[in-house]
Amino acid sequence: MMRAMHIGILTGGGDCPGLNAVIRAVTLALVNECGARVTGIERGFLGLLTRRVRPLGIAEVAGILAEGGTILGTHNKCDPFHYFGAGGADCSGQAMDFARELGLDALVAIGGDGTMSIADRFTALGLPVVGVPKTIDNDLMGTDRTFGFDSAVAVVAEALDRLSTTARSHGRVMIAETMGRYAGWIALEGGMAGGADVILLPELPFSVEAVAARCRERESRGEPTLVCIAEGARVRGEGLTVQATVADSPDPLRLGGVGQALQHRLQPLVESEVRTTLLGHVQRGGSPTPYDRVLATRFGYQAAQLVRRRQFGHMVALQGDDCTSVPIAQVAGRNRLVPVDHALLSAARGIGVALGDD
Repeated sequence: MMRAMHIGILTGGGDCPGLNAVIRAVTLALVNECGARVTGIERGFLGLLTRRVRPLGIAEVAGILAEGGTILGTHNKCDPFHYFGAGGADCSGQAMDFARELGLDALVAIGGDGTMSIADRFTALGLPVVGVPKTIDNDLMGTDRTFGFDSAVAVVAEALDRLSTTARSHGRVMIAETMGRYAGWIALEGGMAGGADVILLPELPFSVEAVAARCRERESRGEPTLVCIAEGARVRGEGLTVQATVADSPDPLRLGGVGQALQHRLQPLVESEVRTTLLGHVQRGGSPTPYDRVLATRFGYQAAQLVRRRQFGHMVALQGDDCTSVPIAQVAGRNRLVPVDHALLSAARGIGVALGDD
C-alpha cells in the first residue's frame, strides 16, 4: 500500500480572524478525502527551527471555526533565511533538515506577503509549498480578497459608528486611525461602511488644508466631522509617520501615529475640538465575521485540493467569485494597492466624501 501523505501546516506573520477556520478546513479535507496525516508547525517558520510541532486531526480542529487568533501560534519576525535568533544567518538548511526528518510531503503556509516570500524561497529549495493568503490589509497580489480583511473592516465600521455619536454630541472632529501598512483598503472600505466624511489613504497623499476646509465647511452647518485615516497615509510632499523601527524584522518599519500628527496640525485650523482614536490591534482580534469564516473555509479546502493535485508552488486566490490559484512567485514581495481609479473612490467622491487630495 502507498504511504499516506504527510502535510504540514503553519501560520506566519501577524494573526488575524479566520486563521483557525483555514487550519480546520485544510485538515478536515486532507483527512476526509485522502486519509492524509497532518502536522501543525507552531509559531510559523520558527517551529521549523525550534522543532515545535503537534498532530492535527478531526478532534484537534473541532470547535475552532469561530475562534480568533491561531491555535498554532505565529511569529512575525522569523525568516529562516535571515534568522534573528542567529544574528541574521541563513538557517534555511536547518529548517529543510527538520522538514525531511518529519517526512513532510508538502507544507501549507498561511500568511501574507512576507510568508509568501519565504514560501517561494523554500519552494526553490525543493520543499513543496501551497500558500493561503492571509492579511487584514487585503494587499496581496493575485487575489481580490484575503480572509481577515472583512473582519477588520467590520471593527472599523463599528468604531466609526460609535465615534459618530460622541462627535455629534460634542460637535467634534473625530479621527480614527486604521491599520493597513502601505495600502488603504481597510480605511477605504471601513470608512465607507462607517459613514466617514473624510477618508485618507496612502495611495492619495493629502493636504492638511484640504482636510481643514472640509471640517470648516461642516462646522458652518453645525455638523461634526468623522475622519478615517490609514496608518500609511501621508501629507503631500512628506514621508510616512513611523512609530518605531525593528531592525531584526522582515518589515522593519512600524507605522502609526499619523492620526495624532494630523490632529496637532488640524486643531489650529478649525474651531471644533479634534480628538484621535488609534484602533490598533483590535482590528486583528476577535471572532471572524461570517464572510471570513466562509472565505477561510473555501481557501482551506482549495489548498487541500492543490495538495492532492500536487500543484505546488501556488497560492490559493479569489478572483471574482472563483476560488483559484496563482504562482507564489508572482505574489512574493509585491503589494496590491488601491488603484487611484478604483470604483469605490469614485463612489466616495460622488457622495461627497473628501479624500484630502483636492
